[in-house]
Amino acid sequence: MNPQILFNRRRFLETAAAAATVGGLFNSNISRLGAAPISGETEHFWYRLAPEGPYIDSQRDHKAFGFGDGKVFLSEDNGQTWAYSAEFADAENITFSCLLKNGNILFATREKLFLSTDKLKTYQQIVVKDRTGADYRPHTPQKADQPGWYFHPLDGVHTWEIDGKEVLVWGNYCNVLGGPVPVNIYYSTDSGQTVKIAYSFGRNPHFQEKGTEPASFLGDPSNPVLCRHIHSVVFNPTERAFYACTGDINRGHGNECHWLRGEYDARADKWDWQVLVSVNSNSRYKSGGICFVGGQLYWAADANGPKPPEQKHDRGIFRCDPADLADPRKHTLLFNAEFEMANMIIEDGVILAGHCAPASTYKTGIAISPDLGKTWMQYDLSELGPRSPVRFQPKNSDGWFRVDLRKGWIERAEVLFIKPKP
Repeated sequence: MNPQILFNRRRFLETAAAAATVGGLFNSNISRLGAAPISGETEHFWYRLAPEGPYIDSQRDHKAFGFGDGKVFLSEDNGQTWAYSAEFADAENITFSCLLKNGNILFATREKLFLSTDKLKTYQQIVVKDRTGADYRPHTPQKADQPGWYFHPLDGVHTWEIDGKEVLVWGNYCNVLGGPVPVNIYYSTDSGQTVKIAYSFGRNPHFQEKGTEPASFLGDPSNPVLCRHIHSVVFNPTERAFYACTGDINRGHGNECHWLRGEYDARADKWDWQVLVSVNSNSRYKSGGICFVGGQLYWAADANGPKPPEQKHDRGIFRCDPADLADPRKHTLLFNAEFEMANMIIEDGVILAGHCAPASTYKTGIAISPDLGKTWMQYDLSELGPRSPVRFQPKNSDGWFRVDLRKGWIERAEVLFIKPKP
């Protein structure tokens, strides 16, 4: 279904440009940015692109973190003004950020991690610790502009309250752009001051720099579990366990699609991970957007790859009891979008999921359920162009979800805000 568009793309950009103050939106003397107009609405939600100004990379409650023009920015009014900023020469290569409960800001370029504890007055580089406690440093790439995406996630929820303490956990979606890189799950229990590795995947021969000897491959040499990248990591409070899923396809070195379940012992600072499922790409387990609501597991599948002509891809949005994950007979198919969908969020009973643009007949496809999967509608926000919605983040204090729009599948483009209707 294509909704009636209230503002076409050109009028939207003209309106946004007219809101800009003379001197440019990145001028260091300018703190207020014109709010973006709503660019359209459907029966179920309003939507708008982010205004001209910093690229809004993350949000939490009333705060937003942005970057651009050689700076990083912090807003305390949902991006209407940017009262705090700092020079940061590598701003355009930021791939991850997280606003923590105590006010700390953790952000990363392709291969370096930084922390600010004072609203960007200062920031310092954080060196990750491996599972032995030693420094874990990025490899030296053959090409300086291809260091790999060490910290970039595909999902948008990375923090949870566990026993009164905020725990940050995320995995890197990598080996698509930027050069080969090892695949890890990271965590922090002290508001980003210390970041450690919770799990390291093995050495995938397909994603290594050209000419590298196997003894120098990236990845954990002791782990036979291989993948291309991580799609999602999430915490289930009912089980007190983390779940992670990965991609991509069997390239002759074993399956790359896995579901893992991890338990964290805070007293011992130790992780116990178990592989629950390992499959090839034409499977509902090639997925992402993991969510837990009421003890039930929800996820969106982006199954693809070779299949018999008479067979359909095993796709859709599913629900099951976590204990039944490995048994497809016990899964409930909530919605069959027919297209690859690996990004999803659930909040206040609303489910939002996005189409993978290269695999969809929609240009910018959004699926929504206002009632936790009972009813569904799909919309094509076609005036935004061919875009894949990823990194769905919880609503800010004004009620807007934040979504990355990516060119094709993963190259950064714009930021979209979606507000469900009552």
